[in-house]
Amino acid sequence: MNYLSTRGLAPQLRFSDILLGGLASDGGLYVPESYPRFTPDELAAMRGMGYRELAFAVLSRLIDDIPHDDLKRLIDATYTAEVYRYVTDKENAADITPLKTLEPGLHILALSNGPTLAFKDMAMQLLGNLFEYALGKTGGELNILGATSGDTGSAAEYAMRGKRGVRVFMLSPEHGMTRFQQAQMYSLMDANIHNLVVRGVFDQCQDIVKAVSNDLAFKERHHIGAVNSINWARVAAQSVYYFKGYFAATHSNDQRVSFSVPSGNFGNVCAGHIARQMGLPIDKLIVATNENDVLDEFFRTGVYRPRPETKHTSSPSMDISKASNFERFVFDLAGRDAAKIRDLWRAVESGGSFDLKADGLFARVADFGMVSGSSNHANRIDTIRTVYEVYGTMIDPHTADGLKVGLEHREPGVPLVCMETAQPAKFEDAIREALGVEPVRPAELANLETLPQKKHVIDADAEAVKRYLVEHAR
Repeated sequence: MNYLSTRGLAPQLRFSDILLGGLASDGGLYVPESYPRFTPDELAAMRGMGYRELAFAVLSRLIDDIPHDDLKRLIDATYTAEVYRYVTDKENAADITPLKTLEPGLHILALSNGPTLAFKDMAMQLLGNLFEYALGKTGGELNILGATSGDTGSAAEYAMRGKRGVRVFMLSPEHGMTRFQQAQMYSLMDANIHNLVVRGVFDQCQDIVKAVSNDLAFKERHHIGAVNSINWARVAAQSVYYFKGYFAATHSNDQRVSFSVPSGNFGNVCAGHIARQMGLPIDKLIVATNENDVLDEFFRTGVYRPRPETKHTSSPSMDISKASNFERFVFDLAGRDAAKIRDLWRAVESGGSFDLKADGLFARVADFGMVSGSSNHANRIDTIRTVYEVYGTMIDPHTADGLKVGLEHREPGVPLVCMETAQPAKFEDAIREALGVEPVRPAELANLETLPQKKHVIDADAEAVKRYLVEHAR
């Protein structure tokens, strides 16, 4: 299995060669040269598998340069009931991603039972083990530079804390994250964890990561790696739970399932796209945005138009106006025409936009099962309240966005699975507004906000971040 860049000018590499990095040397994103596809018989055999078996079945098709025994050991060490233990009384931690059924044909896939109560743990915990394994083989060092709008940062830090040869430099916006999200990150005192609070918004944090990654000499000299969804390994790992959710929501592989996916950076829904390309019988992938509706605008009109400003909302992990993972999908949509991608993203990176309806490419979106919708504060508060009153289930505001949009696209006879983003405990203000009660949080995290915090405030400037990296990286 070789991997190529969406922009076509970087060398093709193996999985282990792209594992520790982010952007390709030409500024593109790595994708498989072709997607392996499961046959109907193979899918039938997978139906009875537990999460660890499924993860090995899927990932071993995408990773062929790590010995299978080693890959299986890393997967088995990652997906355990102890790691994903923050389940409700009605769930079994051994399921890793339990399916919550609200009513026949309507489900929520619980993805937030890991250490940071967010779906990002599903892939990030595996990345931590993969990184340590790869560095152990070479004796190398890795300085991870990432950006977070809420959940990626804490998931990365909890996955990488204490890992040999790994240091994390995580950029987060000065405003927008909840107190719980901030405390999860800033209370970590591990020597290899560095939290940089940027005087700006998430998109500026993300732009800094890209700017540093595009300085190839600096990136190589200081061993810069990535854990944002631009990292292929993370998106690949996320594709596994689509298989798990599909099998849990169906009785036969003759059925199709639609997944509603709360979306900001497009990484989570891109994982569903990968699963669909690998042969999973997905009907619709429903892209659900909040008020930052760049992706919804594209799937309605064919115009991708990143906004100059990002709105702060009550589903802050989706407060993103440049979807960094979107390029992978458009690469497939454009028939893997790398020259076309270079042209499109040249326009975006110069502050512009592009329109795929004008050249006929937008008509192909239906072939990939993509539809979309948006949600606002009133919608999500109403959805949180309705789901609690009707089904006795408490959901976070991002999952509420996904459920609201998913129900707008629900079709008779097609099971709808909404991807859970986080546990309600991370968003107390929204839950209090919607329900008038405090969300329950795990006892271990009861006093999280009172713990001492370690952080460094920095300007939204790539050169300032580089200077900090040089001073604190070994």
